[in-house]
Amino acid sequence: MFDSLKILKLTLFICCINFQISAQKINIKEVSRLEKLAQQVSIIRDKWGIPHVYGKTDADAVFGLLYAQCEDDFKRIEMNYIEKLGRLSEIKGQSVLYNDLEIRLLIDTEEAKSDYKKAPLWLQKLLNSYADAINFYLYKHPEVKPALLTHFEPWFPLLWTDGSIGAISTADLSTGELKAFYSGNTDKVAYVEREKNVQTGSNGFAFSPSKTADGNAILYINPHTTFYFRPEVQITSEEGLNVYGAVTWGQFFIYQGFNENCGWMHTSSNVDVADMYAEKITNKNGKLFYEFDKKLLPVIEKEITINYTENGKLIAKKFKTYFTNNGPIMAKRDGKWISLKSNNRSMTSLIQSWVRTKSTSFEDYKKAMDLKANTSNNTVYADSKGNIAYWHGNFIPIRDKTLNWSKVIDGSISSTQWKGLHEVNETVHIYNPINGWLQNCNSTPYSVAGENSPKRENYLPYMAPDGENFRGINAVRIFSKGNKYTLDKVIADGYDTKLSIFEILIPSLIEVFEKNIKSTDPEYAELMEPISVLKNWDYYARENSTATTLAIEWAYKLDPIILKAYIDEGELDQVENTKKFAENATVKQLIPQLQEVIKDLNSKWGTWKVAWGEINRFQRSSGDIDLKYDDSQPSLPIAFGPGSWGSLPSFKSNYQNGSKKRYGYNGNSFVCAVEFGPKIKAKSLLAGGNSGDSNSKHFTDQAEMYQKGQFKDVLFYKEDVIKNAEKTYHPGE
Repeated sequence: MFDSLKILKLTLFICCINFQISAQKINIKEVSRLEKLAQQVSIIRDKWGIPHVYGKTDADAVFGLLYAQCEDDFKRIEMNYIEKLGRLSEIKGQSVLYNDLEIRLLIDTEEAKSDYKKAPLWLQKLLNSYADAINFYLYKHPEVKPALLTHFEPWFPLLWTDGSIGAISTADLSTGELKAFYSGNTDKVAYVEREKNVQTGSNGFAFSPSKTADGNAILYINPHTTFYFRPEVQITSEEGLNVYGAVTWGQFFIYQGFNENCGWMHTSSNVDVADMYAEKITNKNGKLFYEFDKKLLPVIEKEITINYTENGKLIAKKFKTYFTNNGPIMAKRDGKWISLKSNNRSMTSLIQSWVRTKSTSFEDYKKAMDLKANTSNNTVYADSKGNIAYWHGNFIPIRDKTLNWSKVIDGSISSTQWKGLHEVNETVHIYNPINGWLQNCNSTPYSVAGENSPKRENYLPYMAPDGENFRGINAVRIFSKGNKYTLDKVIADGYDTKLSIFEILIPSLIEVFEKNIKSTDPEYAELMEPISVLKNWDYYARENSTATTLAIEWAYKLDPIILKAYIDEGELDQVENTKKFAENATVKQLIPQLQEVIKDLNSKWGTWKVAWGEINRFQRSSGDIDLKYDDSQPSLPIAFGPGSWGSLPSFKSNYQNGSKKRYGYNGNSFVCAVEFGPKIKAKSLLAGGNSGDSNSKHFTDQAEMYQKGQFKDVLFYKEDVIKNAEKTYHPGE
């Protein structure tokens, strides 16, 4: 009986092992290798569920980092790479077919594979650890059912190399134009258009010792992203790695964070890094040629097959795509084919993303910047020696300065080609300004240090087409008066909720109303009290404020020009557009919109006197990527509003499926303030919590703190991590 039981158990064990191996395509020898690798890595989860990863080598640390990420939210890792592989249609069907085509045209998997083969050995080790960790996690968790990717390859990170949430630059070209070109607009297939001109972005602030209470530099890290897009983590090795901050799901480097020596905050940049070219195409004997310096060169044709799911089956759709020396053909305008020159992935970019995390000094960090491969970010910097710095962009091609590069350029002549890259010292930057502070809120670099900022006339237009916005105005106002900063004071200023756009819009509304509307006119009688409320408002978003509700709801109904954030050379920026609108606004442009707000609020709530916190809510009900919101389920009131109207903390919310309340989905996500003294002092905060598992206590354990702006202490030193340890283990245990 005993032997039979042993045999049965052994049989079941072998069957289980075989199931896991076949499911995740890992053989016994590979399992043994990964088990040994896992033993070289320790993960300590602190009382907030934050993983602190320790390894002997950098590669060990990467293994632990990716394993911990998988534990917290594997589905987000997978979805990021499904997108970057151009395979979303296999999950979502035809609705994203042309989004996949766009990715395939701009990010070449064969180039990524080639880069992996020629990568330096140290980078190959990191890439191998990335793949090993995820595959080991899937082997150890057969209950996890990937949507598509059952095996991860070490070249995957070479598809997505700079950490930015979008990281796709297409100049002014739209997915709609791409569809029109490659389908003749006859396909009854939808696509998801990228949001243009709408602020997402982030805030970065740095303070020099002259502005701080203890004489140490302070950095404020405040990305505004889709909630839960970046978890908090620390990775440490015996090879000089000890870095803390936010990592984008599925990437192996800290994107926004700090080490013992320095810290960096990336804000989204509008530096021109991609250009549109009009091609001269000729058809000769059925073959396509493009003209270049009066010579005809053959158009490169590539067949791209994209599979999409329909009624439970995969259907292949083939596209014949076209390329010139400038890049892929993306559209047709004014009868001409338009190609795109861009740099949407590069191994150098991935190298830069890693080496900056190990920078030991200002000079060291500048060497990382000298790689000139960061295509989508500005950088706000501070360090332990008291330096603060700002760089506007990094990868900036040298171009003919007589042309407006936001327009379509003639692709048939060599004079319009890129002439290498600008050296970093030629780009817009500033080191240690005398005012002692720096700010960037996805705004112009020409206000980064207030009156001490770089001057526009000293730089080429394509280096900084970015205009001013209302967060930038708010930041300059605050820091111009600030002094003796501590971590708590920086955090308090970072939570300034003044909606500075209304300093322009509300006076215009009041003036137009009082000049044109008679108090005895019954058509406008219902506006008298709301107008009075707005007239007496101080423009700060507050939880108990009715004026905040009226103003924000009203602003969204005005001319969308006031939301236009990212601009091209020669265009008016958000602040200029808003001032122009306010100066010329008529009754028809301002008053019916407010009437509509009053009507909507009365209809939904039975009164227009609805406090902002009653309507503006935080709710995290599940770990789904596409969250559903429900008025009947618990939610928290949020006092601050969207960054687009000037609030430094950003909480972007909207109505969901006819809901009475607005629910937040984008804005403050990972927020951190760090002081570089003899020892690191830092405080941080996450939207909700670090885990994507709704059954975990770390799913919403920071939600009320997020609501109130109460930060937790960062546990940077191992002795502090151990004192606050909740769980210590090797990957796989």
